Amino acid sequence: MADEALKTGTTTIGIKCKDGVVLATDQRATMSNMIAHKGVRKVYPIADNLGMTIAGMVGDAQLMVRYMQSEIALYTIKKGAPMSVNAAATLVANIIRQGFYLGLIVGGYDSTGGHVFSIDGAGGYIEDNVVSVGSGSVFALGALEAGYKDDMTKDEGISLALTALNSAIRRDSASGDGMIVAWIDANGYQEIPNEEVRTRVAELGFTYPK
Repeated sequence: MADEALKTGTTTIGIKCKDGVVLATDQRATMSNMIAHKGVRKVYPIADNLGMTIAGMVGDAQLMVRYMQSEIALYTIKKGAPMSVNAAATLVANIIRQGFYLGLIVGGYDSTGGHVFSIDGAGGYIEDNVVSVGSGSVFALGALEAGYKDDMTKDEGISLALTALNSAIRRDSASGDGMIVAWIDANGYQEIPNEEVRTRVAELGFTYPK
């Protein structure tokens, strides 16, 4: 992997809540020690009930998103039912072993409720209540572990995700320049409007990253 490759040295977060899951990321992309882009999208819907966050090589990440969207759409047409979160995580884990320089989170909602999985570049995938992937994850996980509780509401989950992102952005130079938050429940994938994210950040006493 070339030192000058465009990378989302990043902070990505997944949180399992009572009625769904929260996915959240920053928006900075780096090229070595340079900030290459300040508005990168790092969380994507890959089906009506599934989302994925990306960390790693930008080109690999965009290819993985397109591939997963296509494969899941074909699966849904063939089976006549949405893909489960576990099946989607398994598929991503199998694909990533082919040489993708990525760290991913797959989250979603299915007949068994909400689930989040972290997936590493070797194809390992682990389900947990809170996960974080990327260069800022060590800072985010401290806030996540401190603030997480069972059966969190949607509002509590979003606030915790923003708190963890804030911790990472303030300490990790490869994370910053915006926040994207998505919520997935029985009604599907929904991105929280940026105006609402900014309002919540202010209410929590933080400064929205610029």
